[in-house]
Amino acid sequence: MTLLPFDLPPGLLAFAERGEAWASWLAALPRLVRDVGEEWELAFDGAPMHGYCALVVPVRTTGGRPAVLKATWPHDEAEHEHLGLQAWAGNGVVRLYRADPRRQVMLLERLHAGEDLTALWDVEACEIVAGLYSRIHVPALPQLRTLTSYVSRWADDMERLPHDAPVPRRLVEQALSLARDLAADDASVGTMIHGDLHYENVLAGDREPWLVIDPEPMSGDPHYEVAPLLWNRWDEVVASGDVRDAVRRRFHTVVDTAELDEGRARDWVVVREMNNAMWTIQDAARAGAAMTREDRDWITRAIAIAKAVQD
Repeated sequence: MTLLPFDLPPGLLAFAERGEAWASWLAALPRLVRDVGEEWELAFDGAPMHGYCALVVPVRTTGGRPAVLKATWPHDEAEHEHLGLQAWAGNGVVRLYRADPRRQVMLLERLHAGEDLTALWDVEACEIVAGLYSRIHVPALPQLRTLTSYVSRWADDMERLPHDAPVPRRLVEQALSLARDLAADDASVGTMIHGDLHYENVLAGDREPWLVIDPEPMSGDPHYEVAPLLWNRWDEVVASGDVRDAVRRRFHTVVDTAELDEGRARDWVVVREMNNAMWTIQDAARAGAAMTREDRDWITRAIAIAKAVQD
């Protein structure tokens, strides 16, 4: 029996290779989407799309309103997405119409798929994202996980990083010290942050020119948000011919536009970049395989950014 009037995207189906849990979720996904569509009286209205952890299906409600049905792979970062969207209530963020947290599905405002900030000059895009910070950085909800709980675990892992790891030891030691300090700092919690706000997580809309999507809400520090704007669209940084200048231009654009504390933003960038490098090294070790060229390039990027914001 055909459960849906469309096939799941091949790219999404390929995620079954990530493991048994993913394969099981994907196998159950068509029935989940069909069941929710029937319960919420939705009409499917276009080709499905997907990101790294979710299926997004264009739909229309019984009143004909365009929307999207989002079904997310269950994971910690997405657990409180619906709570964040409820609290923001569409202020600079995609609107939430309905949610079923148990099944990890949401009915959302339909935005312009594919029309994100990657088409704009990176400095202009940084200004737009930084201009949205003040709207989304509101007092944190009590249910949210704290950023400091994550950072404490990162610091423990960083401390165990081998001394012969392919990253300058001074940067590892610096990031470890900063992570410990930030994890103990009361200012590192208390504000609801997006957690992964980069160029592709801001889409064009009808209600406003640009709206934020895909939050991973935490109780954290606004200065934590800067780093993804530095490591994304990296090809453009390299093509500029001056990596240091290109990184610093983005960094200072965000800090100045959002009126952040430069030193605190810099500290979070160093911690996040060294954490990115650490994860890459750990993933290769767990797989029992040599690092790929892509792995080495990712580590090189992390080191370059950590150095650039400090030089």
